[in-house]
Amino acid sequence: MADDNSIIYGLEFQARALAPQLAETEAVRFFVGTQSLKFSQNQIHLVELDEEQSFVNTRVFPHSVGEIWSVSPSPLKHDIITTCYNTLTEESTCLMKSSLWRLPPTESDDRGDTDQEAGSGPQHYSSGPLECVCEFDTLEYGKEVKVSAFHPTDGSKVMSIVDNHFLMFDIGGSSSKIVSKGTLESKGQPKFMTGKWNPHHKCTQFVTASECSIRSWDLRENNKQAWCIEGAHSQLVRDFDINPNKQYYIASGGDDGCTKFWDVRNPSEPVISRSDHSHWVWAVRYNHFHDQLVLTSSSDARLVLTSVASISSEPDGHLGANEDETDTKKGILADGILATYDQHEDSVYSVEWSVADPWTFASLSYDGRLVINKVPKAVKYKILL
Repeated sequence: MADDNSIIYGLEFQARALAPQLAETEAVRFFVGTQSLKFSQNQIHLVELDEEQSFVNTRVFPHSVGEIWSVSPSPLKHDIITTCYNTLTEESTCLMKSSLWRLPPTESDDRGDTDQEAGSGPQHYSSGPLECVCEFDTLEYGKEVKVSAFHPTDGSKVMSIVDNHFLMFDIGGSSSKIVSKGTLESKGQPKFMTGKWNPHHKCTQFVTASECSIRSWDLRENNKQAWCIEGAHSQLVRDFDINPNKQYYIASGGDDGCTKFWDVRNPSEPVISRSDHSHWVWAVRYNHFHDQLVLTSSSDARLVLTSVASISSEPDGHLGANEDETDTKKGILADGILATYDQHEDSVYSVEWSVADPWTFASLSYDGRLVINKVPKAVKYKILL
Protein backbone atom coordinates (compact mmCIF):
# COMPACT_ATOMS: atom_id res chain seq x y z
CA MET A 1 0.00 0.00 0.00
CA ALA A 2 1.61 3.25 -1.10
CA ASP A 3 0.53 6.49 0.48
CA ASP A 4 -0.57 9.08 -2.08
CA ASN A 5 0.84 11.78 0.21
CA SER A 6 4.38 10.40 0.15
CA ILE A 7 7.21 12.63 -1.07
CA ILE A 8 10.10 11.19 -3.09
CA TYR A 9 13.54 12.79 -3.30
CA GLY A 10 16.10 11.27 -5.66
CA LEU A 11 19.83 11.53 -5.02
CA GLU A 12 22.40 11.45 -7.82
CA PHE A 13 24.39 8.69 -6.14
CA GLN A 14 23.71 5.44 -4.32
CA ALA A 15 23.12 5.77 -0.59
CA ARG A 16 22.46 3.82 2.59
CA ALA A 17 23.11 6.24 5.50
CA LEU A 18 20.05 8.00 6.96
CA ALA A 19 19.42 9.76 10.29
CA PRO A 20 17.03 12.39 11.68
CA GLN A 21 18.48 15.71 12.83
CA LEU A 22 18.10 14.99 16.53
CA ALA A 23 18.67 18.52 17.85
CA GLU A 24 15.97 19.99 15.59
CA THR A 25 12.53 19.54 17.13
CA GLU A 26 10.58 22.13 15.11
CA ALA A 27 11.24 21.09 11.50
CA VAL A 28 11.22 17.59 9.96
CA ARG A 29 14.80 17.09 8.80
CA PHE A 30 16.89 14.08 7.83
CA PHE A 31 20.58 13.60 7.00
CA VAL A 32 21.44 11.37 4.03
CA GLY A 33 24.97 10.18 3.15
CA THR A 34 25.94 9.01 -0.35
CA GLN A 35 28.07 6.12 -1.60
CA SER A 36 29.63 7.17 -4.88
CA LEU A 37 32.50 4.96 -6.04
CA LYS A 38 34.33 8.18 -6.86
CA PHE A 39 35.12 9.08 -3.28
CA SER A 40 35.54 12.81 -3.97
CA GLN A 41 31.93 13.07 -5.21
CA ASN A 42 30.26 11.99 -1.98
CA GLN A 43 27.88 14.29 -0.15
CA ILE A 44 25.79 14.83 2.96
CA HIS A 45 22.25 15.99 2.18
CA LEU A 46 20.17 17.75 4.83
CA VAL A 47 16.58 17.28 3.68
CA GLU A 48 13.77 19.36 5.21
CA LEU A 49 10.10 18.65 4.67
CA ASP A 50 7.83 21.56 3.76
CA GLU A 51 4.50 20.07 4.80
CA GLU A 52 2.36 22.97 3.59
CA GLN A 53 3.74 22.77 0.05
CA SER A 54 4.39 18.99 0.07
CA PHE A 55 7.97 19.16 -1.13
CA VAL A 56 11.47 19.08 0.37
CA ASN A 57 14.21 21.67 0.60
CA THR A 58 17.82 20.47 0.68
CA ARG A 59 21.28 21.64 1.67
CA VAL A 60 24.14 19.62 0.18
CA PHE A 61 27.57 19.43 1.82
CA PRO A 62 30.62 17.93 0.08
CA HIS A 63 32.02 14.85 1.85
CA SER A 64 35.00 14.28 -0.42
CA VAL A 65 36.90 11.97 1.96
CA GLY A 66 34.90 8.91 0.95
CA GLU A 67 31.66 6.92 0.70
CA ILE A 68 29.45 7.18 3.78
CA TRP A 69 28.31 4.05 5.62
CA SER A 70 26.66 5.73 8.59
CA VAL A 71 25.82 9.19 9.89
CA SER A 72 25.05 10.06 13.53
CA PRO A 73 23.79 13.51 14.55
CA SER A 74 24.49 15.15 17.88
CA PRO A 75 21.44 15.13 20.16
CA LEU A 76 22.33 18.59 21.47
CA LYS A 77 23.89 20.56 18.60
CA HIS A 78 22.11 20.78 15.26
CA ASP A 79 25.34 21.47 13.34
CA ILE A 80 27.43 18.54 14.63
CA ILE A 81 27.48 15.02 13.14
CA THR A 82 29.76 12.00 12.88
CA THR A 83 30.25 9.87 9.79
CA CYS A 84 31.83 6.48 9.21
CA TYR A 85 33.25 6.29 5.72
CA ASN A 86 35.43 4.29 3.36
CA THR A 87 38.43 6.29 2.19
CA LEU A 88 41.70 5.85 0.30
CA THR A 89 45.09 5.78 2.00
CA GLU A 90 48.30 7.15 0.51
CA GLU A 91 49.00 3.59 -0.69
CA SER A 92 45.67 3.65 -2.59
CA THR A 93 44.11 1.00 -0.36
CA CYS A 94 40.65 1.33 1.17
CA LEU A 95 40.31 2.07 4.88
CA MET A 96 37.26 2.67 7.09
CA LYS A 97 37.52 5.79 9.23
CA SER A 98 35.25 7.97 11.37
CA SER A 99 35.26 11.72 11.94
CA LEU A 100 33.39 14.47 13.76
CA TRP A 101 32.10 17.28 11.51
CA ARG A 102 30.61 20.74 11.93
CA LEU A 103 28.14 21.98 9.33
CA PRO A 104 28.80 25.43 7.85
CA PRO A 105 26.30 28.24 8.57
CA THR A 106 23.49 28.79 6.10
CA GLU A 107 25.20 32.01 4.97
CA SER A 108 27.71 29.83 3.10
CA ASP A 109 25.01 28.29 0.89
CA ASP A 110 25.30 28.81 -2.85
CA ARG A 111 21.74 29.76 -3.75
CA GLY A 112 22.43 29.92 -7.47
CA ASP A 113 21.35 26.29 -7.92
CA THR A 114 17.67 27.18 -8.07
CA ASP A 115 15.59 29.58 -10.12
CA GLN A 116 12.88 29.55 -7.49
CA GLU A 117 12.37 32.38 -5.09
CA ALA A 118 12.50 31.36 -1.45
CA GLY A 119 9.19 29.83 -0.41
CA SER A 120 7.84 29.43 -3.98
CA GLY A 121 9.13 25.92 -4.64
CA PRO A 122 11.69 23.30 -3.65
CA GLN A 123 15.02 24.87 -2.70
CA HIS A 124 18.26 22.99 -3.42
CA TYR A 125 21.38 24.68 -2.07
CA SER A 126 25.02 23.71 -2.43
CA SER A 127 26.61 24.54 0.90
CA GLY A 128 30.16 25.17 2.01
CA PRO A 129 32.49 22.35 3.05
CA LEU A 130 32.10 20.46 6.31
CA GLU A 131 34.62 21.38 8.98
CA CYS A 132 36.46 18.33 10.32
CA VAL A 133 36.52 18.89 14.08
CA CYS A 134 38.50 15.71 14.74
CA GLU A 135 39.10 12.15 13.59
CA PHE A 136 38.49 9.17 15.84
CA ASP A 137 41.72 7.21 16.11
CA THR A 138 40.45 3.65 15.69
CA LEU A 139 43.06 2.04 13.42
CA GLU A 140 44.84 0.33 16.33
CA TYR A 141 41.66 -1.62 17.11
CA GLY A 142 40.58 -2.75 13.64
CA LYS A 143 39.72 -1.84 10.08
CA GLU A 144 35.92 -1.74 10.07
CA VAL A 145 34.29 1.20 11.84
CA LYS A 146 30.54 0.54 11.80
CA VAL A 147 29.14 3.48 13.72
CA SER A 148 30.17 6.40 15.96
CA ALA A 149 27.12 7.14 18.11
CA PHE A 150 26.61 10.12 20.41
CA HIS A 151 25.65 9.59 24.04
CA PRO A 152 21.89 10.33 24.25
CA THR A 153 22.27 13.21 26.72
CA ASP A 154 26.00 14.04 26.86
CA GLY A 155 27.21 15.59 23.62
CA SER A 156 30.85 15.22 24.66
CA LYS A 157 30.85 11.41 24.48
CA VAL A 158 30.82 9.22 21.36
CA MET A 159 30.95 5.43 21.16
CA SER A 160 32.61 3.87 18.12
CA ILE A 161 32.19 0.26 17.01
CA VAL A 162 35.40 -1.14 15.47
CA ASP A 163 35.67 -4.84 14.59
CA ASN A 164 35.10 -6.59 17.95
CA HIS A 165 35.76 -3.48 20.07
CA PHE A 166 33.63 -0.59 21.34
CA LEU A 167 35.51 2.61 22.17
CA MET A 168 34.12 5.57 24.10
CA PHE A 169 35.67 8.88 23.06
CA ASP A 170 35.63 12.15 24.96
CA ILE A 171 35.31 15.00 22.44
CA GLY A 172 34.93 17.78 25.00
CA GLY A 173 38.37 19.24 24.28
CA SER A 174 40.15 20.19 21.09
CA SER A 175 40.67 16.54 20.14
CA SER A 176 39.15 13.11 20.82
CA LYS A 177 40.56 10.68 23.36
CA ILE A 178 39.52 7.18 24.40
CA VAL A 179 38.22 7.11 27.97
CA SER A 180 36.74 3.60 28.02
CA LYS A 181 36.82 0.50 25.84
CA GLY A 182 35.46 -3.02 25.71
CA THR A 183 36.10 -6.14 23.66
CA LEU A 184 34.00 -9.10 22.61
CA GLU A 185 36.10 -12.16 23.40
CA SER A 186 34.80 -15.15 21.47
CA LYS A 187 35.93 -17.92 19.17
CA GLY A 188 36.81 -16.61 15.75
CA GLN A 189 36.69 -13.01 17.00
CA PRO A 190 33.27 -12.16 15.53
CA LYS A 191 32.87 -8.53 14.52
CA PHE A 192 30.14 -6.22 15.71
CA MET A 193 27.46 -5.35 13.15
CA THR A 194 26.13 -2.31 14.99
CA GLY A 195 25.76 -0.75 18.43
CA LYS A 196 23.49 1.67 20.30
CA TRP A 197 23.27 3.41 23.64
CA ASN A 198 20.53 2.12 25.92
CA PRO A 199 18.41 5.19 26.83
CA HIS A 200 17.38 3.56 30.13
CA HIS A 201 19.45 2.95 33.29
CA LYS A 202 20.74 6.54 33.07
CA CYS A 203 22.43 5.67 29.75
CA THR A 204 25.02 3.47 31.47
CA GLN A 205 24.66 0.52 29.09
CA PHE A 206 25.72 0.06 25.50
CA VAL A 207 24.17 -2.65 23.33
CA THR A 208 25.83 -4.44 20.40
CA ALA A 209 24.94 -7.01 17.76
CA SER A 210 27.42 -9.59 16.49
CA GLU A 211 26.67 -12.58 14.27
CA CYS A 212 23.38 -14.03 15.57
CA SER A 213 23.48 -12.53 19.09
CA ILE A 214 22.75 -9.26 20.93
CA ARG A 215 24.65 -8.17 24.04
CA SER A 216 24.48 -5.33 26.53
CA TRP A 217 27.55 -3.96 28.28
CA ASP A 218 27.47 -2.19 31.65
CA LEU A 219 29.76 0.83 31.45
CA ARG A 220 29.67 1.23 35.24
CA GLU A 221 31.08 -2.27 35.78
CA ASN A 222 34.23 -2.01 33.66
CA ASN A 223 32.23 -2.84 30.52
CA LYS A 224 31.04 -6.14 31.93
CA GLN A 225 28.35 -7.99 29.99
CA ALA A 226 24.93 -7.17 31.49
CA TRP A 227 22.79 -9.54 29.43
CA CYS A 228 22.91 -11.52 26.21
CA ILE A 229 20.40 -12.92 23.72
CA GLU A 230 22.29 -15.85 22.20
CA GLY A 231 20.96 -16.97 18.83
CA ALA A 232 18.49 -14.10 18.56
CA HIS A 233 18.16 -14.97 14.87
CA SER A 234 19.03 -18.09 12.90
CA GLN A 235 21.16 -15.90 10.63
CA LEU A 236 23.03 -12.61 11.00
CA VAL A 237 21.46 -9.87 13.16
CA ARG A 238 21.39 -6.76 10.96
CA ASP A 239 19.81 -4.28 13.34
CA PHE A 240 18.00 -3.79 16.62
CA ASP A 241 16.24 -0.99 18.47
CA ILE A 242 15.49 -0.36 22.12
CA ASN A 243 11.98 0.59 23.19
CA PRO A 244 12.40 4.24 24.30
CA ASN A 245 9.42 4.13 26.66
CA LYS A 246 9.61 0.66 28.18
CA GLN A 247 12.88 -0.65 29.59
CA TYR A 248 13.91 -4.27 29.01
CA TYR A 249 12.12 -4.44 25.64
CA ILE A 250 14.01 -4.46 22.34
CA ALA A 251 13.25 -5.33 18.70
CA SER A 252 15.65 -7.03 16.28
CA GLY A 253 15.83 -7.86 12.57
CA GLY A 254 18.02 -10.30 10.73
CA ASP A 255 18.95 -12.18 7.60
CA ASP A 256 16.30 -14.78 8.39
CA GLY A 257 13.71 -12.21 7.33
CA CYS A 258 12.25 -12.09 10.83
CA THR A 259 11.51 -9.25 13.22
CA LYS A 260 11.59 -10.31 16.86
CA PHE A 261 10.62 -8.56 20.06
CA TRP A 262 12.37 -9.44 23.29
CA ASP A 263 12.11 -8.95 27.03
CA VAL A 264 15.80 -9.12 27.94
CA ARG A 265 14.92 -10.44 31.40
CA ASN A 266 13.82 -13.66 29.65
CA PRO A 267 16.11 -13.94 26.61
CA SER A 268 15.44 -17.61 25.89
CA GLU A 269 12.62 -16.85 23.47
CA PRO A 270 11.06 -13.75 21.86
CA VAL A 271 7.80 -12.30 23.14
CA ILE A 272 6.69 -11.80 19.53
CA SER A 273 8.24 -13.10 16.31
CA ARG A 274 7.06 -11.94 12.87
CA SER A 275 7.99 -12.89 9.30
CA ASP A 276 6.65 -9.92 7.34
CA HIS A 277 9.54 -9.69 4.86
CA SER A 278 10.75 -12.07 2.16
CA HIS A 279 14.43 -11.12 2.51
CA TRP A 280 16.90 -9.64 5.00
CA VAL A 281 15.59 -7.11 7.52
CA TRP A 282 18.05 -4.21 7.45
CA ALA A 283 16.43 -1.78 9.87
CA VAL A 284 13.90 -1.80 12.72
CA ARG A 285 12.72 1.33 14.54
CA TYR A 286 10.34 2.02 17.44
CA ASN A 287 8.30 5.20 17.29
CA HIS A 288 9.75 7.42 20.03
CA PHE A 289 6.35 8.70 21.17
CA HIS A 290 4.00 5.80 20.41
CA ASP A 291 6.04 2.65 20.86
CA GLN A 292 3.24 0.39 19.69
CA LEU A 293 4.29 1.53 16.20
CA VAL A 294 7.35 -0.17 14.69
CA LEU A 295 8.88 0.25 11.23
CA THR A 296 10.99 -2.35 9.42
CA SER A 297 12.79 -2.16 6.08
CA SER A 298 14.23 -4.93 3.98
CA SER A 299 16.09 -6.09 0.89
CA ASP A 300 12.67 -7.04 -0.47
CA ALA A 301 12.30 -3.29 -1.27
CA ARG A 302 9.40 -2.86 1.16
CA LEU A 303 8.64 -1.04 4.39
CA VAL A 304 6.26 -2.49 6.92
CA LEU A 305 4.50 -0.53 9.66
CA THR A 306 3.53 -2.92 12.46
CA SER A 307 1.58 -2.65 15.69
CA VAL A 308 2.94 -4.35 18.82
CA ALA A 309 0.38 -2.78 21.15
CA SER A 310 0.25 -5.87 23.35
CA ILE A 311 3.81 -5.24 24.59
CA SER A 312 3.88 -1.44 24.34
CA SER A 313 3.97 1.12 27.15
CA GLU A 314 0.22 1.76 26.73
CA PRO A 315 -1.35 0.92 30.11
CA ASP A 316 -4.16 -1.10 28.50
CA GLY A 317 -1.88 -3.10 26.20
CA HIS A 318 -2.88 -6.75 26.10
CA LEU A 319 -1.64 -10.05 24.78
CA GLY A 320 -3.60 -12.27 22.46
CA ALA A 321 -5.10 -9.58 20.20
CA ASN A 322 -6.66 -10.79 16.99
CA GLU A 323 -5.01 -9.24 13.92
CA ASP A 324 -8.40 -8.95 12.22
CA GLU A 325 -9.85 -6.89 15.03
CA THR A 326 -9.17 -3.49 16.54
CA ASP A 327 -9.88 -2.85 20.20
CA THR A 328 -12.42 -0.11 20.81
CA LYS A 329 -10.45 1.46 23.65
CA LYS A 330 -8.34 4.55 23.14
CA GLY A 331 -4.85 3.84 21.87
CA ILE A 332 -5.25 0.09 21.53
CA LEU A 333 -4.47 -1.46 18.17
CA ALA A 334 -4.43 -5.14 17.41
CA ASP A 335 -0.97 -6.59 16.89
CA GLY A 336 -0.11 -7.00 13.22
CA ILE A 337 0.64 -5.17 9.99
CA LEU A 338 -0.89 -1.70 9.78
CA ALA A 339 0.52 -0.70 6.40
CA THR A 340 3.07 -1.70 3.78
CA TYR A 341 4.94 0.72 1.52
CA ASP A 342 6.31 -0.26 -1.87
CA GLN A 343 7.62 2.98 -3.38
CA HIS A 344 11.19 1.62 -3.51
CA GLU A 345 12.71 -0.50 -6.28
CA ASP A 346 15.94 -1.47 -4.49
CA SER A 347 17.00 -2.72 -1.07
CA VAL A 348 15.75 -0.39 1.65
CA TYR A 349 18.73 -0.11 3.97
CA SER A 350 17.43 2.53 6.36
CA VAL A 351 14.22 3.82 7.90
CA GLU A 352 13.93 6.54 10.55
CA TRP A 353 11.18 8.35 12.43
CA SER A 354 11.16 12.14 12.52
CA VAL A 355 12.08 13.75 15.84
CA ALA A 356 9.81 16.75 15.21
CA ASP A 357 6.67 14.90 14.08
CA PRO A 358 5.84 11.45 15.53
CA TRP A 359 3.71 10.55 12.50
CA THR A 360 6.37 11.19 9.83
CA PHE A 361 9.16 8.84 8.76
CA ALA A 362 11.72 8.52 5.98
CA SER A 363 13.17 5.53 4.18
CA LEU A 364 16.23 5.20 1.96
CA SER A 365 17.01 2.61 -0.70
CA TYR A 366 20.38 1.84 -2.24
CA ASP A 367 19.49 3.49 -5.55
CA GLY A 368 19.43 6.85 -3.76
CA ARG A 369 15.67 7.18 -3.41
CA LEU A 370 14.51 8.89 -0.22
CA VAL A 371 10.80 8.58 0.52
CA ILE A 372 9.01 10.53 3.25
CA ASN A 373 5.72 9.04 4.45
CA LYS A 374 3.19 9.46 7.21
CA VAL A 375 1.37 7.02 9.45
CA PRO A 376 -2.09 6.37 7.97
CA LYS A 377 -4.68 8.77 9.39
CA ALA A 378 -6.91 5.91 10.55
CA VAL A 379 -4.07 4.58 12.72
CA LYS A 380 -3.19 8.04 14.02
CA TYR A 381 -6.76 8.82 15.03
CA LYS A 382 -7.17 5.41 16.62
CA ILE A 383 -4.27 6.23 18.95
CA LEU A 384 -5.24 9.85 19.67
CA LEU A 385 -9.03 9.73 19.87
